[in-house]
Amino acid sequence: MEQSSLFWEGVNLMMLGMGFVATFLIMLVGATTAMSKVAQKFVVPVEPTASRKQPQAQGKDNATLVAVLTAAIHHHKKCL
Repeated sequence: MEQSSLFWEGVNLMMLGMGFVATFLIMLVGATTAMSKVAQKFVVPVEPTASRKQPQAQGKDNATLVAVLTAAIHHHKKCL
């Protein structure tokens, strides 16, 4: 077999392989997009968490929060 013939067979095989991989990836992206669109039809919209009002800590809750934060800072400094 000649060198040039062997070279062109290699190029042919490479292009064929790259074509199959590219085709598979394009089909995979298409299938993923289609599944995403189908799934969005069945999902119930949820309001964003930023629009929900967080309950305000009052009185005793603030004291508890300060105690927990103080203990956490003390533990962190002790472990360093």
